[in-house]
Amino acid sequence: MKAIVYERYGPPDVLQLKEVEKPAPKDNEILIRIYATPVNYGDIVARNFKNISPRKFNMPMPFWFGARIYFGLRKPGVKILGSEFAGEIEAIGKDVKLFKEGDQVFGYRGMSMGANAEYLCMPEDGCVTIKPANMTYEEAAAAPYGALMALSLLRKVNIQPGQKVLVNGASGGIGSAAVQLAKSHFGARVTGVCSTPRLELVKSLGADKVIDYTKEDFTTSGETYDLVFDILGRSSFSRCKSSLKQNGRYLLASFKMRQLFQMLWTSIIGSKKVICALASDKAEDLIFVKELVEVGKIKSVIDRRYPLEQIAEAHRYVEKGHKKGNVVITVEHNTENSAQLIMSTFSG
Repeated sequence: MKAIVYERYGPPDVLQLKEVEKPAPKDNEILIRIYATPVNYGDIVARNFKNISPRKFNMPMPFWFGARIYFGLRKPGVKILGSEFAGEIEAIGKDVKLFKEGDQVFGYRGMSMGANAEYLCMPEDGCVTIKPANMTYEEAAAAPYGALMALSLLRKVNIQPGQKVLVNGASGGIGSAAVQLAKSHFGARVTGVCSTPRLELVKSLGADKVIDYTKEDFTTSGETYDLVFDILGRSSFSRCKSSLKQNGRYLLASFKMRQLFQMLWTSIIGSKKVICALASDKAEDLIFVKELVEVGKIKSVIDRRYPLEQIAEAHRYVEKGHKKGNVVITVEHNTENSAQLIMSTFSG
């Protein structure tokens, strides 16, 4: 099968299209024919991990060290990137009960990655489920990561209907899902913060108000919120404290040791809390995301599509920081052998 392989860390050109062995499903696994897989922040970091210092890494040092060991110290240990996917089940192991051949599925691989390929094996109890009926493969492939992370994190702060929520970094994968979930699922009044080119995108996701951070600093506006969800930790608790109501929460998806100490301190003293949280990627949560998609509460926005062969160009585009929505890799499958088989059957 074809796959995008990288043998060394570096710029997008290290990604090479190669022929690799097609996987075979174990007894408890499903073999998925991949049709779409997005390029996200994790792919960019993993591809260039050798040059990602602990300072640049968006989590505490122990997390950086663990990730560096996992991905490889000198050269990549995980050679095929891609953590999200959508496709069709081609074969199942003998013990599989939850799926059947022909099922259209989508899922999330986490640090295991491997979706930048024509085929992928997943355990049936992994983070994979039936694709939403109202999404294309490209849209479904772009949904799991952001929605799973946002859902898991927002559940930790017990949002009530009518509360005011600000999402700082509202146009990224987690941020765009957080805007939609806070608004349509939790019933909050949502303000999104993003840059000028992405204002319309965030409005289209249902935000009640959008702030252009290049023109306005939300921390100096005098507006207060029940929750400030800072996706990439671009602000700080000290700056946001005046923007929080009494008993307000400052939620971080990315954090350092300083924020962990702040979380410990504010849990003891004061009514305004810092919450540093790690998200989970459970199959039952993905099933719930599917249900939210099918009732129109979550959608995926696709900015650009690239064929598998042009994945290096897709990485370059994402690295420039100009994307508005998701950048998705489409995977075409060679149907020549199938056509020959059909012709030979009729000719016989």
